[in-house]
This record gives sequence, structure tokens and C-alpha cells, in this order.
Amino acid sequence: MSGERNGDVEKSTIMIPQVKFTKLFINGEFVDSISGKTFETIDPRSEEVIGKVAEGDKEDVDSAVKAAREAFDHGSWPRLPGSERQKIMLKLADLIEENVEELAAIDTMDAGNLYSLGKMMSISSGAQLFRYYAGAADKIHGETLKMSRELHGYTLLEPVGVVGHIIPWNFPTQMFCMKVAPALAAGCTMVVKPAEQTPLSALIYAHLAKLAGVPDGVINVVTGYGATVGAAISSHMDIDMVSFTGSTVTGHRIMEAAATSNLKQVCLELGGKSPFIVFDDVDVDKIAPLALNACLFNQGQICVAGTRVFVQEGIYDKFIGRLLEELKTWVVGDPFDPHVNQGPQVTKKQYERVMWYIELGKKEGATLLTGGKPLDRKGYYIEPTIFTDVKDDMTIAKDEIFGPVMSIMKFKSMEEVIMRANNTKYGLAAGIMTNNINTANTVSRSIRAGSVWINCYFGFDNDAPAGGYKMSGFGKDLGINGLHKYLQVKSVATPIYNSPWL
Repeated sequence: MSGERNGDVEKSTIMIPQVKFTKLFINGEFVDSISGKTFETIDPRSEEVIGKVAEGDKEDVDSAVKAAREAFDHGSWPRLPGSERQKIMLKLADLIEENVEELAAIDTMDAGNLYSLGKMMSISSGAQLFRYYAGAADKIHGETLKMSRELHGYTLLEPVGVVGHIIPWNFPTQMFCMKVAPALAAGCTMVVKPAEQTPLSALIYAHLAKLAGVPDGVINVVTGYGATVGAAISSHMDIDMVSFTGSTVTGHRIMEAAATSNLKQVCLELGGKSPFIVFDDVDVDKIAPLALNACLFNQGQICVAGTRVFVQEGIYDKFIGRLLEELKTWVVGDPFDPHVNQGPQVTKKQYERVMWYIELGKKEGATLLTGGKPLDRKGYYIEPTIFTDVKDDMTIAKDEIFGPVMSIMKFKSMEEVIMRANNTKYGLAAGIMTNNINTANTVSRSIRAGSVWINCYFGFDNDAPAGGYKMSGFGKDLGINGLHKYLQVKSVATPIYNSPWL
């Protein structure tokens, strides 16, 4: 059984910040929603209300889009030299790092993210995203074309326009920065809808962006629910593109709304059910801890979580034993405690959803190896849960649970595991654990997934594009691909006369 701590001693030295911003951010100002309505955001550690946040609606989206449209069509941001956008984005990155403790604490309170991880990595990686794309802002170039007849041709890369960003609740900072930074570098303006479960840090980032010099109207943040704010963004006739990260079900709705409105461009990063494949030539002592983290990181609330663990039969029993040993060191508790590995699920609804899947796994005949129960304390805490004897057609092996639930399955051959790993509607990521280069090459080219990590997991980098195959969506975040999706290609041709060269 995994350990548990209450974190009272460790968190006593952490200053819990006061929530400063709870209103909508439109055209450079914090404003109440037009209706005056608010909604509560809940601390998943204590189930207590953190604060009341303005509840936006369609009319508020209209106001935000109007500001973004004006800023794009007539404002300075798309017309600034890339080097000037770069300076402002670098200033924003500095401001993020200057406020790292407050931002990390807000995401811990609002999302249950580990404070130590946020302070050491998550917030600074968000700042680095702004620096990365700031470096690209003055390097957005088209091409000169060698035409086949008497024409001089070239291409221009132009910002796509007003972008609607709809971001998820699992990593509020990183998702905000991953969407906003490349769109800013491209010269776009935008309306951001943070998840209703975790709205607070996006409002801080909007405030910091204004301090850094981002002009009014370029970044607008409308808090509220998906059924109202998200739907209004997806169907808005003056939004040119929607970039969404979240569930496949919601991705369907966004595509439908985009198609039936103005055929706006859509980029979707959706669900996953990623295979973590362990061949029998590996060092089990190294791979078992990696498998545990691949599944349980951020309470299992990560779209690329390696929740389907395929283990080759020759090391199956040894792997299970080593995994259980490692689990003894895994600590569940208050995410402000630096010794904790796993905090609470983000909301009561998500907590209940995960518990439903655990009960379903038992009913379908999987063996509950360990865990499967809530912690006896306030907050949305669930024990790390491992099932064995899982069949490929069981619901827990097919659905994205988005919680600390691992399914372990045995396999014999490489050909078998490739077929079974691909037997899913998703295709977001995969992990391949082997010391055989031929096995690594064959399997990595055979898995239908957007990211494949060999002998590592969560191999994200600012340079490496990330996105899905199949029903995990399309389009890429990160890397230069993540910038180009916010740019349109325009071809320009002029006639040439009496030139010695075509």
C-alpha cells in the first residue's frame, strides 16, 4: 500500500497567495460578466471554495472577440516587426519567473498539481515556451519559388487571425503557455477560455502580459463553462481558428460547430490510451519505476499517460513484484507537501468518474492487484490502482480513465504486442522499453501514435511537436509545427518579361 502524509509541517512554510483576479479580462481590463453571474472554483485538497469567478456567456465572448478582431484588423500587434514582439514576449517570460511561487501555489490550490514540481519545473517551462517562440518571432519567412513559366513567385507566412484557445484543467499553466506563446509570436490575437475547474492562473497570465507590454485586445480571457463560453467560441463567425486540448467527445462538438459556422480552422489534441510496452531484455529495476510514473504522474490526469502496460511473459512476474516494491515508496497526500508524489483528483466529478471505472474493472473480471479505494480524509484522493488479468476488450483497457489506474497485460511476441497496442481508437503516445535496437526501430515505426518514447517517457521538449493520430486529434503543439499552425501560406506571383532566367 502506498504511503500517505498530511503535509502540515511542510506546507506551513508556504505562503498561500490571495486570489487577486476573478473577473473576465477583455480589451486589457478586468470586467464583470455582462450577466453579473459567478461560479465557484473549488480546492480539491479540502473541497472548500477558493473564490467566486465571473461566469462568462455568449455576450461576453462577443465582447472579447470584438476586442481581438479590432486588435488584429487595425492594431499594432500583427504589424510589429517580429523583433518587437520578441522583446515583449521575453519580458513576459521574465515576469512569469518573477512570480513563480504565486503561480505554482495557485495551480496547486486550483488543480491539485504538485507545488514542488510547479515551482521547480512547470512554471519555468511555461516561461521557456515564451522564450522559445519569442526566438522564432523574427524568423517567420516564406520562400522564393522557381516557377515553371515566366512568373516571379514567392510565399508569405501571415498570422491566421483571431484564435480561440480552449484549454484543459490538468496543467493550467503549461496549456496556457503552449497555446498562447506561438500564437503571439505569429502575430495573432486571441480569446482564451480556461477550464471552468481551473480558471485562476490564466487570469494572472493575462495581467502579466499587459504588464509586459502586450497591447490591449491581443489576449482576452473569458472564464465560464464549456457549454456556453466554449460553444460560443467554436461557433463564432469572427474567430478564424480554434485550438483545443481536451476530451474526444468535446472535440467532436468543436468540429461540428466550426463546420456549421464559418469553417474556421481547428486544431485538436484529444484523449489517449497510450501503450507502455516492456520487452524482456530490459532492466526491470529501472523500467518498473518508469512505468509507475508514466501512469500515475499528475494523479493520472495527463492525456499521454501510459495506462496500458504490456509486459513480455518472460519477465512478467518479476516486473509485477518490482512494481509493487516501488509503489511502497509512492506517497499520496497534500500537493503542497514536497514529499508527496500524488495529490487529489481535480474535482468531485472526476473523482467519482475514476471510482466508477475502478468498480467496473472489478465487475468485468480484472484482478485488483492493489489500491482501488479513496483515502480516508477530506479531498478527492484515490489510492494508486493496479489491475492485472486485463483483457483488451475490457472497458478499463479501452476508455481514457484520466486517473491513477493502471492495466497490466501479458504478451508473447513483438508482432502480437504491435497489433494489440494499435487496437485502440486513440493514437497520442507510446512507450517502448527495450535494449534491442532492431526491436525499437520496428515497433516505433509500427505504432500509430504521434509521440513515441524509447526507454523513457514524457519525452516532451520545446523542439518536439506533439499531437495525435486517429481519434486523439490532429495538428501539433510545440516545435516549429506549433508555430506554423497559427500561420497561413499566401502565394504571390508577378509576371517577368525578357528575363534571361525563369
